[in-house]
Amino acid sequence: MDDLSMTNLGKFERYLVEEFYDDWRHGEITRRTFIRKVAFITGSMAATSAAMLALGCSSDELPAKNEPMPTPVTTATEPPKPTPTGTAPAGPTAAAALVPVPGAKSKLSVPEGDPAVAASDVKFPAGAAQIGGYLVKPAGPVPGRVTPGVRAILVCHENRGLTLHVKDVARRFAKEGYVALAVDLLAREGGTASRDADQVPGLLTSAGTDRHVADFAAGLKYLQTVEGVDGKRIGMTGYCFGGGVVWAAATQIPELKAAVPFYGPAPDLAAVKNIKAAVFGVYAEKDTRITGGVEPLRAALNAAGVVNQMTIYPGVNHAFHNDTGGAYDETQATKAWSDALGWFAKYV
Repeated sequence: MDDLSMTNLGKFERYLVEEFYDDWRHGEITRRTFIRKVAFITGSMAATSAAMLALGCSSDELPAKNEPMPTPVTTATEPPKPTPTGTAPAGPTAAAALVPVPGAKSKLSVPEGDPAVAASDVKFPAGAAQIGGYLVKPAGPVPGRVTPGVRAILVCHENRGLTLHVKDVARRFAKEGYVALAVDLLAREGGTASRDADQVPGLLTSAGTDRHVADFAAGLKYLQTVEGVDGKRIGMTGYCFGGGVVWAAATQIPELKAAVPFYGPAPDLAAVKNIKAAVFGVYAEKDTRITGGVEPLRAALNAAGVVNQMTIYPGVNHAFHNDTGGAYDETQATKAWSDALGWFAKYV
């Protein structure tokens, strides 16, 4: 793959364009979808063609010279929810109220309506704006709790936005005794579910990492107001694009106790010295475009005295934790999840 650095794309733009290129070459998305996603990121068809050439595409794979910019189509990323028919009774029949996550393969998946957790959509201020997310709490007492409050985890979504899968991940944390807040980084744009799915990555990159970090700083402050939360024991995790946001947040939000980024782009190494959180990095052996930066990052973390562990999981590729995607690997995803929980248990 050629270098995209000469196409005037930023770090996250390059990261996503390369990811979508790999998805296309592996047959996970069509050429049309690839071009649409890249066009929304670059902002023009000319820039899209330049990026594709830099990636090694042939001239006959490029968009036609007169091809217009794609038009966003308003689509919901979440299927319609079933209309409730009344409160589910207690006992064995209560399972009928559960709504499984579409495409979920993991045994850890927590369906919507699971009585062990209490979930709600929430709004909170971020500067002059009102943003929102998905808040999940344990429905009952947390076993083994020895502090006055419950620990909390901020969850950053992938480049697809706040999807049903990410909400599932938040519920998994709540089942483990945490309060979890999955922030929708497109709240100002009407929310993930209101946008064209191909447009979402471009909206995220155009908003900029600083806005995303500020939104999570606002999310942390909001969690500190949630009843039952120990405001001094908050961690953060994120996946793919979200892993990169976690790295950036760790360099700018000193209140974070621990951070677990899953295979995201590394932060600027000069900013690593600002990290106060204990960081556990999750990487995939076959995801060479990301794992190639692990050693310089590890060296910078160690030089700065940051508590860290970088683990490369064998035999798997990028996004192996997402059990709704084609790269999912049950064994390594379960191991990475267990390792992440162990890290949060120790440092949050």
